[in-house]
Amino acid sequence: MSARQKEGGPASNTDAVPQHVAIIMDGNGRWAEKRGLKRSEGHLAGAERVEEIVYACLSNGVRYLTIYAFSKENWKRPAYEVNGIMRLAQIFFKRSFNKLKKDGVYFVHVGDRDGLPRSVLRIIDDMERNNADRHDLYLCIAFNYSGRAEITGACRQLGELIKKKDLDPADISEEMIAGSLFTRGIPDPDLLIRTGGEMRVSNFLLWQIAYAEIWVTDVLWPDFTADIFNQALSEFVKRERRFGTI
Repeated sequence: MSARQKEGGPASNTDAVPQHVAIIMDGNGRWAEKRGLKRSEGHLAGAERVEEIVYACLSNGVRYLTIYAFSKENWKRPAYEVNGIMRLAQIFFKRSFNKLKKDGVYFVHVGDRDGLPRSVLRIIDDMERNNADRHDLYLCIAFNYSGRAEITGACRQLGELIKKKDLDPADISEEMIAGSLFTRGIPDPDLLIRTGGEMRVSNFLLWQIAYAEIWVTDVLWPDFTADIFNQALSEFVKRERRFGTI
């Protein structure tokens, strides 16, 4: 996306807050089941939590927030749940876009457009055409996203250049691969948060989180408040990031 801007490298251990926070928003279904509710109600509660965390990022000076909203693997879920998530995505985008836009939140879709319903694509296109003028926070929504598929796509792009003899394989660099990803122009996450207690990255930003600090909480996403988010930021500040050095 041409409007994306590269703004510096990874945060150092002297930074007060991470420049880029990525979140695996896990636990909507479990949250609903514990309350005897439908899973769709858990997804609704989770969607309503996003705005609070967006404003927590704005108040703390975080510049990029990437949320894992819908993975390619999620298509394997029952059709009624997938359809519900698609409807909920449309509601969230329509309801939140103008409000957050006024507060300097710039929306970025991270993921594959192929396979998404036309109704969702129309909303994504509308947001991209009418995005915020200010860039106080880039809200990157990983929707129909897969880390392995993303890297595979980057390899195919570079393979096409090699096939056309526009690229020598010996010239392929990390920067070139990063520039072929959905997140091109966006700095790598400094902090990866996972809610719901699971100890895995679930095919999320596999290339980009190489040196991200990871913070996991048992709190399910619908219960993840700004106060808990601030705890994660406080923990991040205490960590020493060496990026492979001593």
